[in-house]
Amino acid sequence: MDVIETPEKLPEPFPQPEIVLTKEAQYYLATATKWATFLGILGFIFCGLFLIFSLSFGAIVSQMAKFMPYNPATAMMAGMGGGVIVFSLLIDLLYFFFALYIYQFATKVKAGIKFQDSALITKGLEKLKSFFKLWGIVTIVIIAIYILSFIGVIIFAATMKSAAGF
Repeated sequence: MDVIETPEKLPEPFPQPEIVLTKEAQYYLATATKWATFLGILGFIFCGLFLIFSLSFGAIVSQMAKFMPYNPATAMMAGMGGGVIVFSLLIDLLYFFFALYIYQFATKVKAGIKFQDSALITKGLEKLKSFFKLWGIVTIVIIAIYILSFIGVIIFAATMKSAAGF
């Protein structure tokens, strides 16, 4: 005879009270949303400007190479133009998500406070969590790049020292 186990829901040892935002907490969140809205809009503007710069970088460098044909630096920059454009676009895309998450946090929490809707506030706080998660991942990647660069410099210096005969 097969026994079918049904999951039992265990009672919580202590009832968990709902978290209620006081008027002071709502004021602090409302103030934070004003700054977050400002930073989000400014982020979108800078993303647009950086996008224009990134897309025009190749044309600028190729024109510089035409006007200075004997300068090896401009020729090298013109050759790297495509890679620089792709890298710039990736950085711009990353920055766009920072601006988007902080702006979404602001609009959702602002509406949640205005309409006393805890679901909207929760969605806004979810966007704030996403913002900080992205910030943490980018920070870890940058720290890893620093560590790898530091190790690379040490290896390069050791190689140069041994090649020089010291």
